[in-house]
Amino acid sequence: MSSLEVVIDQEEMDLLRKSIHEFAKKEVEPFYDDWEKQGNIPREFWNKLGEQGFLLAEIPEQYGGLGVPFHYSAVVIEEFSRLGFNAITANLAVHDVIVAHYILNYGTEAQKEYYLPKMATGELVGAIAMTEPGAGSDLQGIKTTATYDEERKSYKINGQKTFITNGQHCDFVIVAARTDVSVKPSKGMTLFIVDVPIEGFERGNNLEKIGLHACDTSELYFDDVWIKDSAILGEKNKGLHILMSELPRERLILAISAVAAMEGALDLTVQYTKERKLFGESLDHFQHTRFQLADLFTKVRIHRSFIKECIQLMVEGKLDTVTASMAKLSSTEAQGEVMDKCLQLFGGYGYMTEYPISRAFVDARIQRIYGGTSEVMKHIISKEILK
Repeated sequence: MSSLEVVIDQEEMDLLRKSIHEFAKKEVEPFYDDWEKQGNIPREFWNKLGEQGFLLAEIPEQYGGLGVPFHYSAVVIEEFSRLGFNAITANLAVHDVIVAHYILNYGTEAQKEYYLPKMATGELVGAIAMTEPGAGSDLQGIKTTATYDEERKSYKINGQKTFITNGQHCDFVIVAARTDVSVKPSKGMTLFIVDVPIEGFERGNNLEKIGLHACDTSELYFDDVWIKDSAILGEKNKGLHILMSELPRERLILAISAVAAMEGALDLTVQYTKERKLFGESLDHFQHTRFQLADLFTKVRIHRSFIKECIQLMVEGKLDTVTASMAKLSSTEAQGEVMDKCLQLFGGYGYMTEYPISRAFVDARIQRIYGGTSEVMKHIISKEILK
């Protein structure tokens, strides 16, 4: 057992889970259906998350965080996913587990002191803009540029981003742009922190999705947006390297949310099979139901064990890209299968939106796409195997 494992207080973790459930019961459950219809969570909800201490758990106390290990961030993601509030999970993951750590690991001291404390309270909401209409899993295809003007001592950003989580609410966005178009994007890409609103910046429509309806997902437009070089995050022309270094964390979070969502769906399904009658008996008395549930619980238990291993590797700084890709690939593919079979056990009611299992089913579909598609995960894994 490593020293990092020893500091994890299980009682404290259980209290955190309980507090999330109590918070969700009061502040989320009564309103979530309306948020889904509106296509967004209220902006003030971020402040409530901050008040509860659910934001930036890992960030050092000097920057407004709690300074606790990754396990605590994992619990927050897990419990909102287990409860079926997957849109909140997606919003949180980007703001908390991704954007905050880009700033912590690559920001200047001034950037860390300004952004992180405000992110911890929910005063500032962060987003990251990588994807473009012609560049998704392969970031080498980005077209957005940041051109330096010697006279103004500033960069001019032009381009379009799409599928940006927190796009409607964000107060700042980390933008990936090409700063040297004479070389490949892998060698000429830079990250910038752009505070919004700003002249030349425009939020596009809140995109309509088949799932995660309450998670705002937007197009962002940059038309001669001028920013100082102090807005650079990390080193100039090292943007792709920075993005790649943080992808294992992002993919692990997606795997964690997948396993928790499966566990939550199975709990709903077991309860339903005990209540639903068919031919005079409850569904749980049929051999097919029992065998189906046995298979599903076994599958989820295996993935839970792998995820626990990956969490510990993350805490120890040993989680590599291939292992994180394996976790993301396997758990999200399993999530699709588990949700489909759970919905089938609900029969016709599973197809009705009033039953949470239907939302769990459609929310699960994106998990195999964002953060790198399953096909890209296989490409990464196979490259390591066959090198």
